[in-house]
Amino acid sequence: MAYDDYLADRIRNQLKEKHQHFSELKMMGGLCFKVDNKMLCGIHLDKKYGDNLLMARIGEDAYTKELEKKHCLPMDFTGRPMRGYVFVTPEGFDTETDLSYYLDLCLAFNPLAKASKSKKK
Repeated sequence: MAYDDYLADRIRNQLKEKHQHFSELKMMGGLCFKVDNKMLCGIHLDKKYGDNLLMARIGEDAYTKELEKKHCLPMDFTGRPMRGYVFVTPEGFDTETDLSYYLDLCLAFNPLAKASKSKKK
């Protein structure tokens, strides 16, 4: 298994407690959570870092502030960071309060986010 099942369960439980309808999508060896057909957050096993990271889509307004925290990293799959997305190291989502903080940032940005174009089947 490429991603942390325990973290996935924690995210599921918190989204349910927040009364969010969500879907899940396995991708790139990780797991992505979507709300309103838009990527909300995910779990990524980072080989360079050596652990599971929380990927959070928080938007550009929160991006710079969150990167000042020692447990936040720019989301960088290709050598080019994606603005508005951060990776959070396990120290940043250790407690339920910490995880809830990042999920709340993601949920606050979600209505402003653009959905991906649907692929025709």
